Amino acid sequence: MDIAQPHLASNISPDIATMEASPAMPSILVVMGVSGSGKSTVGTQLAIQLHWEFEDGDWFHPSRNIDKMQAGIPLTDEDRAPWLIAIADFIDQARLARKHAVVACSALKRRYRTVIIGNRPDVRLVYLRGDMELIGRRIAARHEHFMPQSLMQSQFDALEAPGPDEHPIVVSVEPRPREIVANILDALKAQTSEPDAVPTR
Repeated sequence: MDIAQPHLASNISPDIATMEASPAMPSILVVMGVSGSGKSTVGTQLAIQLHWEFEDGDWFHPSRNIDKMQAGIPLTDEDRAPWLIAIADFIDQARLARKHAVVACSALKRRYRTVIIGNRPDVRLVYLRGDMELIGRRIAARHEHFMPQSLMQSQFDALEAPGPDEHPIVVSVEPRPREIVANILDALKAQTSEPDAVPTR
């Protein structure tokens, strides 16, 4: 399967897939960044603040992908295809049900983001940006995560930072997680004329 093509779950109507939505009123936030950037921590705290559902992209990996990463073997695009499709399915099901969710997903390459975001105007990208030195220190401090430090270079090699046309919210990973979350919420509020327009439920 060509993962460069936007994926829609087979039972999602075109109206839901392309529904009109203000850029300031997302229904889904995709928190992206390299391993060690704090996607899961920030995503969880963000979901708590918004009273939204949280899903970690790691949960969508088939077991063979996890086995490869544990062995220090970088994933190929073929490996990632079913993973991205599973995340896209979750996003479309949540949109169909009119639910709000935060999804933590590395989404390192633009073509990956095309699959999980594509022409969904109500899905917003949040990019956790940090340099290799800082991210490396964080990975080295981990004990239970399945991404070994040896794969850090491959993460940065694969990273394609989102461009302005993707309308990302870009935040530094240097502050503490609660400060990062506050910065994200401030950015969401700044993009709307109504201070409390970001939906919570």
